[in-house]
Amino acid sequence: MTINTRRSAAALAWVRGVLAAGLALAAGAALAADAPGNGRSGKEIVEAHCASCHAKGVKGAPRIGDKQAWSSRASKGLTGLTESAIKGVREMPAHGGNPGLSNEDIERAIIYMVNQSGGQWIEPVNVKRAAGERSGQQVVKEQCSQCHETGKGGAPKIGDRAAWIPRLNHGLDTTVRSAINGHGGMPPRGGKANLTDSEIRSAIIYMFNPGSAAEPKKKSAGR
Repeated sequence: MTINTRRSAAALAWVRGVLAAGLALAAGAALAADAPGNGRSGKEIVEAHCASCHAKGVKGAPRIGDKQAWSSRASKGLTGLTESAIKGVREMPAHGGNPGLSNEDIERAIIYMVNQSGGQWIEPVNVKRAAGERSGQQVVKEQCSQCHETGKGGAPKIGDRAAWIPRLNHGLDTTVRSAINGHGGMPPRGGKANLTDSEIRSAIIYMFNPGSAAEPKKKSAGR
């Protein structure tokens, strides 16, 4: 076995490990989505938890509606702002002082406040897992194949692992987030706004390894 062959095999094994971990996280997220309080909109989260400071700019918090204050912060991007809010920044404690807020709750709240202050960010579709949520194969067939089947506009082809591995090198979550926000010639959520975050995740996994039995199996009726 040559050095290049060993490296390719190692890269493939690493990506498979990333995808396996991603599937485990997706399964956990699906269970968590059924818990009370999840699936709230950014507006609901802000009104319940963030408005006490951000409505009036208490303790230097950027006031909702203050375009100048939010513009400089928005330049950090959703990832940067979310990380700051999770860790805590200046007068604001970690998780806004509410450890019950999930990272996704914080993302939604930030997106809402940015948009109320002149931004045009896209809030993720409600995370509560729908009873009839589409599989990765269904999502790819209905939407993603329009570009990924032939590699239109430089899109990595379905099943072309050599093209997908570099895109997954930074982790599955990063690739999913890129698809949610839009990347290159691909619009946010692949041009289909009602795709959930977990459906996008499943579609990416399927395109890396089409025909895989790795996707979470749906329970049969009556069981």
